Amino acid sequence: MKNKGIVLFLIVLAVVIVGVMVGDWYSKRPDNMEANKFAYSVDEFRDVPGELILFKETKNFKVGFEEPAGITIAEDNIYLVGDQKLKIIDRSGKLLNEFELSEEPHTVEVSDDVIYVAFEKRIQLINKTGEAQAEWKLTDDNSYITAVATYEDDVFVADAGTRKIMRFNKAGELQNEFEGKVSEDVLHGFIVPSPYFDIDINEYGDLWVVNPGLHTLENYTAEGRLREHWKASGARTENFSGCCNPAHYTFLPDGSFVTSEKGLVRIKVYKPSGEFSGVVAAPNKFDNKIEGQAPDVAVDSEGTVYALDFDRKVLRVFEKK
Repeated sequence: MKNKGIVLFLIVLAVVIVGVMVGDWYSKRPDNMEANKFAYSVDEFRDVPGELILFKETKNFKVGFEEPAGITIAEDNIYLVGDQKLKIIDRSGKLLNEFELSEEPHTVEVSDDVIYVAFEKRIQLINKTGEAQAEWKLTDDNSYITAVATYEDDVFVADAGTRKIMRFNKAGELQNEFEGKVSEDVLHGFIVPSPYFDIDINEYGDLWVVNPGLHTLENYTAEGRLREHWKASGARTENFSGCCNPAHYTFLPDGSFVTSEKGLVRIKVYKPSGEFSGVVAAPNKFDNKIEGQAPDVAVDSEGTVYALDFDRKVLRVFEKK
């Protein structure tokens, strides 16, 4: 009898164990699992109230790049780089010229009839007929150029690899460099966790640098002294969210900032003083990806915003309402 009791106990125990396992498996099926109460979602920020949207999309162009890389506008002509090519188009999308490049470009800038095409560790100077005039090479093995900005005799280069801004003259001679430290005893300057490190210069000659890890835009003298800054960190529409934002930016003719964010992709406008003004393109205007790419942005003389959409591989045009 004793052995029968043990056998019966083991049978009951086995049935209980199997029942627990089946119940656990069933409860963990995707259609039976409880929602994660702690999951982070930005879905509530994809829709933006209509009164905050200041621009409307009026047209878009196919740019013919498999891997578009950058955009700038000079004299209302649009310069685009990607796929080892430089293309020049007018505002209607008509191709004006096209030149082959020796490797994949990162970004482009135009000043005084000179086109500055930046690659990973060098900058090539090209004239309007596509002829190479000069080449500047960076010597640090860690260099990774992300942006170029020019003003008068200065050419500023953002190097995400070394987390520095370099200042050259028009002859390609290095004048100085700085890393965003307000003093030598500060542990860090620019925080650049990924290759998004943008710079631009407004019509008054003010150099502004994105400190992407801090969601901050910082104004520096040519010598690298911090003059002022503003910050907007958070997921809400008026802030910069996620890592390394804004990824790209430019200026409107009145000095306002046009910013472009990755992740929760959106394009916005901030006043010259840094206060939020409104939205150019809300997140629901872009592909709903976990990690959407921030469009590169440029502005023409009329204040029209051009967004180079890397996900859709088109140039999108937004005009003020």
